[in-house]
This record gives sequence, structure tokens and C-alpha cells, in this order.
Amino acid sequence: MAHFAQMNGNTVAQVIVVNNETIEHLPFPESEPVGIAFCQSLFGPDTEWMQTSYNASFRKNYAGIGYTFNQSLDAFIPPQPYPSWVLNENSCLWEAPIPRPMDFMRYAWDEETISWKEVNNG
Repeated sequence: MAHFAQMNGNTVAQVIVVNNETIEHLPFPESEPVGIAFCQSLFGPDTEWMQTSYNASFRKNYAGIGYTFNQSLDAFIPPQPYPSWVLNENSCLWEAPIPRPMDFMRYAWDEETISWKEVNNG
């Protein structure tokens, strides 16, 4: 199956699945214009579409509603979870400015203190 993201500017509005027969079993990027034409036949010729990869084999991340597309990185980027987090331009994922402790305890990000706080289960 192929997946196509409907774009509203550079923001993903929805993602749909397109059957491989519809895109003539073409690989990306050859499949993209065929899939876009199909999506526009369903949703209107003025709609904008981009192909996304469920297993992130291209465009870094699978598109989701609210994700943005960065053309210079050719990547779908999820919404920034906290103002202090920074974008890793290799993975195009947001990272905390301080690595999460790896001691098997549960932590939550505290934006006020810009730190990880242990979550108690009790």
C-alpha cells in the first residue's frame, strides 16, 4: 500500500492509503505523480498531496496530521512537543536538550525546569 498526505500549505491535513494497483506498483519517486493524480481525482484538482512512507524509507518520518513538511530536509516533522526541544536534522525528530536518564525508571519532561522528573507510580 502507498500512503499520501494531503497538505494544507506545509502542514499535513490527512493521510490516506492508495492501493498499489492504483499507482501501477511503481516505486517512489515514480509512484508519487500517479498517486497525486488519483488523490486529486477523489478530492479535487486543487488539493495538494505528497507521498509518505509508512516505514520511513523516504522523507524521514511517516506523515501524521499536524506534521509539517520541511522542503530543504525533504522530511515530515512531527509537532514540537516542548519549546525547549531541538530538531535533530538527521532524524527530523525532536530531542530534549538533556538526554532522558536510562535507569529503567519512569520519567516525564518538565518544561519549567528543563529537566526530566521521575514519575512515581504510587
